Amino acid sequence: MSNNASKRRVIIVGGGIGGLAAALAVAQQNIEVLLLEQADKIGEIGAGIQLGANAFNALDALGAGEAARSRTVFTESLTLMDAVDAKQIVRVETGEAYQKRFGNPYGVIHRADIHLSIFEAVLNNPLIKFRTSTHVQWLEQETNSVTVIDQRGERFTADALIGADGVKSVVRAALIGDEARVTGHVVYRAVVETENMPKELQINSPVVWAGPHCHLVHYPLRGGRQYNLVVTFHSRQKEEWGVTDGSKEEVLSYFDGVHPVPRQMLDRPSSWRRWATADRDPVEQWSFGRTTILGDAAHPMTQYLAQGACQALEDAVVLGEALRVTGNDFVEAFKIYERVRIPRSARVLFSAREMGRIYHAKGVERLVRNALWVGRTREQFYDALQWLYGWRAEDALSDVV
Repeated sequence: MSNNASKRRVIIVGGGIGGLAAALAVAQQNIEVLLLEQADKIGEIGAGIQLGANAFNALDALGAGEAARSRTVFTESLTLMDAVDAKQIVRVETGEAYQKRFGNPYGVIHRADIHLSIFEAVLNNPLIKFRTSTHVQWLEQETNSVTVIDQRGERFTADALIGADGVKSVVRAALIGDEARVTGHVVYRAVVETENMPKELQINSPVVWAGPHCHLVHYPLRGGRQYNLVVTFHSRQKEEWGVTDGSKEEVLSYFDGVHPVPRQMLDRPSSWRRWATADRDPVEQWSFGRTTILGDAAHPMTQYLAQGACQALEDAVVLGEALRVTGNDFVEAFKIYERVRIPRSARVLFSAREMGRIYHAKGVERLVRNALWVGRTREQFYDALQWLYGWRAEDALSDVV
């Protein structure tokens, strides 16, 4: 353990939601942080994301909860619709009863807005410095330090390293070297101004329209001034993970069999971004000595439970707590962190894969899906979701310390 923790330094690779959250968690332990981002500025692309009660609990623990709430649309329900016949399959309330049960609300927010909410806290913390246009390409680990080398050959050395550099993580590649699992599922995302959104679909809820080998999602953003629109389908071609501009013609070609009500949304966006998605099979170890990984670098997952960012926020809180209870002993803290986070994030990852199958059911599987939740009460839904949304920062290490 260190008796001079204020002079210790951690390098974090990646300035996304997970990297910024990790920076706040580490700085809370009076440790200096150098955050390295390969882009020329700290920012975020994409459209909307969903924040469950577990995410707000983590944001509060990191000191960014109030800012995030000010930019969030708080929803009334989670709704699953059948995209073939436009009938409601299930609706779970996320208003007052949800908040009472889980201690926090359910909300939706633009990805740039949640990123900004955390970044504002980073900017206000004197222990956190960041450097852009720095693409880490390799790392070297010694007994008492870790060094990363960027594209210019410049070296940065610290007491520990956290890789928060996404699905194509350089840090993970150096530590583990496994391959990403390209799912074959393609996601198109767009933001539509409210005046261009069909009136009947202007609903204060994340609404999922589940179709055969495809689904659509919409929910409000930015005080209801915009709507997030996401469509997902099983690609006919072999995909490679990446993000490109999308084609309306491609989207339309995958949704011939859906009802006119959800299908009308496909004509609304003026532009799309196309994600060929990937996740990874969980591993039993992701911390090695003074180096660990976090967020999508550690457990990239499909979007079907809307938990990717939420799990990165949980990671950051647990990492900070592990540093606290070990007196900033990085090796021991990283062992505790992965012992807590690997099984939970793996459960979310596997559950997301299964939810993707449920959303995209066809034939008899579709009939079974539509009957799964018939007659279930609100409290029964909440009981089933307790493991996910009931996570609390104050209990984050209860199973190991």
